[in-house]
Amino acid sequence: MSNKKNLSGNAFGVLLVNLGTPDEASPAAVKRFLSEFLHDQRVVDMSRWLWCPILHGAILPIRSPKVAKLYQSVWMDEGSPLLVFSRRQQQKLAAQLDIPVELGMTYGNPSIEAGLDRLKQQGCEKVLVLPLYPQYSRTTTAAVFDKVAKVLKSQAAIPELRFVNHYYDHPAYIAALAESATTYWETHGKPDYLLCSYHGIPKRYADHGDPYPDHCHGTTVRLAEQLGIPREQMSMSYQSIFGREEWLKPYTEQTIKDLARKGVKRLDVMCPAFSVDCLETLEEIAEQCKEAFLEAGGEAFHLIPCLNDNTAHIDMMAQLVELHTQGW
Repeated sequence: MSNKKNLSGNAFGVLLVNLGTPDEASPAAVKRFLSEFLHDQRVVDMSRWLWCPILHGAILPIRSPKVAKLYQSVWMDEGSPLLVFSRRQQQKLAAQLDIPVELGMTYGNPSIEAGLDRLKQQGCEKVLVLPLYPQYSRTTTAAVFDKVAKVLKSQAAIPELRFVNHYYDHPAYIAALAESATTYWETHGKPDYLLCSYHGIPKRYADHGDPYPDHCHGTTVRLAEQLGIPREQMSMSYQSIFGREEWLKPYTEQTIKDLARKGVKRLDVMCPAFSVDCLETLEEIAEQCKEAFLEAGGEAFHLIPCLNDNTAHIDMMAQLVELHTQGW
């Protein structure tokens, strides 16, 4: 555990950024959130004249009520899990570093603009933007860069900026993942097989230069080495597939079914691309994929929680801040 780092003599702050979440678990709020998210050309790069009629005519009216019900099943007393855990990360990192740390979401609230404004009000002339995506993708990390640039475009005076591109191979990140797994196993026992499930992206994006699958593979290899798990007892897959085109493979749900049919009795799943637990981990993996595994013949299914506000995760963020603010 790191000691508290006092960097308060420097006029800089940190903007933590995650994807975002609806303000409430209602169809109307989910529709607003999905509309903003799916309008981003970093996420869906179809021509607007073709995509917008599909989005507004079919996807949003049909999916919003369904997704709202899913959010209702994971909603916490304090709000959306993604926002609750992200707030805890922000508060703990600020306390550890003793500098301003604010939170912004690429879509929804609190916005990136609001986060930058709060840092400005605290006298921060320099800002480190830390997207909480270990593995770079145009659909996530680059979308943060775009939004920051858009916000600052209209401002007369902008802060000096630094931007964390990725940290998929940072030793402290790999160590935090490994500690999370071993701590979980100390209480619940070890599995027959460990699957790392990453959020998917269209295969076409990778074919056109997005390094995301290489980063995911790099994380998985390093984690297997840290845990000392033979590769025949551990692999990776991609979840949250959307639409009809081909996405990165193998797909998580099919992989889980195949493992059960091959005789894996207990399966544990980690989601290293997610810095906090959210709808995609708490509902898609812990509920839908668990059901698929058991129906295919598996006997026990466990989701190892995301790093959330674990001490090792906050220490890792502090190391990233210190690394990327050298000279400030």
